[in-house]
Amino acid sequence: MAWNEPGGGRDNDPWGGKNQGPPDLDEALKKLQERLNSLFGGGSGGQGGNGGGVKLGMGSIGALAVLAVAMWALFGFYQVDQQERAVVLRLGVYQQTVMPGLRWAPPIIDDVNIINVTKVRAAASRGQMLTEDENIVDISVSVQYTVSDPANFLLKVKRPELSLEHALESALRHVVGSSKMDQVITEGREQVAVETQARMQNYLTAYQSGIQVAKVNIEDAQPPSQVQDAFDDVTRAKEDRERLKNEAEAYANGIIPEARGAAQRQLEEAQAYKEQVIAKAEGEAQRFSELVAEYKKSPKVTRERLYIDALQALYADSSKVMVDVEGGNNMMYLPLDKLANQRAASRPMRDQEVDIRQLTDKVVEQLRRDSQFSRREGR
Repeated sequence: MAWNEPGGGRDNDPWGGKNQGPPDLDEALKKLQERLNSLFGGGSGGQGGNGGGVKLGMGSIGALAVLAVAMWALFGFYQVDQQERAVVLRLGVYQQTVMPGLRWAPPIIDDVNIINVTKVRAAASRGQMLTEDENIVDISVSVQYTVSDPANFLLKVKRPELSLEHALESALRHVVGSSKMDQVITEGREQVAVETQARMQNYLTAYQSGIQVAKVNIEDAQPPSQVQDAFDDVTRAKEDRERLKNEAEAYANGIIPEARGAAQRQLEEAQAYKEQVIAKAEGEAQRFSELVAEYKKSPKVTRERLYIDALQALYADSSKVMVDVEGGNNMMYLPLDKLANQRAASRPMRDQEVDIRQLTDKVVEQLRRDSQFSRREGR
């Protein structure tokens, strides 16, 4: 007889009474099995026993139902971090995109898919492509992207990563096929990456993939290995051409301004010489006009003065003078340089410049004396 049947009493409680020791494990399991059978309508017994079992079974079912509902509600809570978004599907149909925080969704009914929208993901592609000038290049490219629309990323495209790889390869082939080999391999790599990113983003937007491309990098771009040596020779030749071109431009930039400066200097010197000649000619003409007027006043003095000026101009550039003396075959030698040095030594330092006019007067006076002496000897 079960402990909870009428007339059983509290002393038969298998879970422990006041004056009962530790229960037997086998007996306890047996009693538990009988109780479960009575809850779910199993077992046999009297009418009174069956009635009591049904009454307790209904209460237990209610308790179990409440417990099940509590457990079901408890399993519906979930946490969305700041870098994540949750896409909620209700019975397989898109319901909403949940922002960060502690959220609840009915289990079994709602399906919650949490997606990280700040994580930078990466993809890569490599292959041989044909350029616009019909050359083949081996190019390797990598792309970094994030999830901009979690709902589209989860629902619109079956395999977003595969779609991104296809879009990358398609965009890259289009850009490389529209560019020359030199642009792809050398100075145009950055522009190729920018154009590839723009075209790739257009493809992904049209697919509604929910992907935002952050950056496209051209990792490597080079000709096929079979023609690498020839391409290196061409590259070196181009570098030599650029070097020689730069050297020529540097030489031209140095020689042209110098030539222009020399030409300008010659023009200025010619202009100065022109002005000098004109001024000198005008001065000589003015001097001649004044000399004519003075000659008309006193011809003898003027002739003497002209003669002295001529001698002064002649002796100014001569250090030695040979004079033919009349009345004989003798030549008179005048050491003008020594006379000038003696005169300079006898004068103070500030008066060391030779007075050509005084020296000329002395020479003329000496010539007169020698001429008179020669005449006397001839008589």
